[in-house]
Amino acid sequence: MTLGGDIMLANPLRLGNPVGDGPQAASRLSTPGAQPAAFRDARRAQQSLTAGVEKRLLVWLAVRTPFWLNSDHLTALGFVSMVLAGACYAISRWHPRSLMAATFFIGLNWLGDSLDGTLARVRHAERPRYGFYVDHVLDMFGTLFLTAGLAVSGYVDGRIAAGVFVAYLMLSVEVYLATHTLGVFHLSFWKFGPTELRILLAVGNLALWVKPMMRVAGLTYRLMDFGGSVAIAGLVLTLIVTTAMHTVRLYREETRPWPGRRHRNLNAAYPEKPRSHHQSAGRSKAQQSGWATDSSPPLCGRPSS
Repeated sequence: MTLGGDIMLANPLRLGNPVGDGPQAASRLSTPGAQPAAFRDARRAQQSLTAGVEKRLLVWLAVRTPFWLNSDHLTALGFVSMVLAGACYAISRWHPRSLMAATFFIGLNWLGDSLDGTLARVRHAERPRYGFYVDHVLDMFGTLFLTAGLAVSGYVDGRIAAGVFVAYLMLSVEVYLATHTLGVFHLSFWKFGPTELRILLAVGNLALWVKPMMRVAGLTYRLMDFGGSVAIAGLVLTLIVTTAMHTVRLYREETRPWPGRRHRNLNAAYPEKPRSHHQSAGRSKAQQSGWATDSSPPLCGRPSS
């Protein structure tokens, strides 16, 4: 289960029509490798506990990857591994040893989902729009298969598994919207990212095989029920905090000052020039005769009495 893989990320910011209109626009869209004029890659924010070590390991693996193996193969490997991990969870209802197979496929998912983007960048073969779209669509389907397998396994209540999936989807939507509007793709929150979640799943699988029940405050719970509840709470809390922070930031960046405040600022920046004696005398006579006021001069004719 990931909040986005390590593939090349993108921020599809567009000002109007990014490619223009007419036949020339159609030719630009059909040209292989062509990018819209206003398309920009988003800055990746990865500050998880294992980010430094993971990055060095991925680069080491990328430069040693056989040339016939490309990023598409790795993306497919990551997705298929997630589906097989979900299948192993479902089979564990009758064969608990399949939990170890689920751990193996979670590790393969990390390899495919994390190495595909690094390999593309090392080989200078980035496809930011394609990678961003395909990676996250497959993440959504892969997480669906994984949580469905957990629900079938009997180690976790189906309602909790569904809650984890819904909370994951809601946080993913917020992350993708923030990527589009702020130009920053957050891969981790509070030092936890996709790799840390995989490690927790692997440890949980080992614990399930040894002791699937646990006691908290004198009450007995299924281990995965407790872990799933904690995951839901963490995802929802992260969603609330990030939504509030990004809303405040966008409000401050794009909200204009109130008209009264703007007028005061303009008056301070452009003070009224002193009038001559003749201008002041003429203005006073006009005010006394009713032809003008301080607030608004007459547009035409004498004001009605």
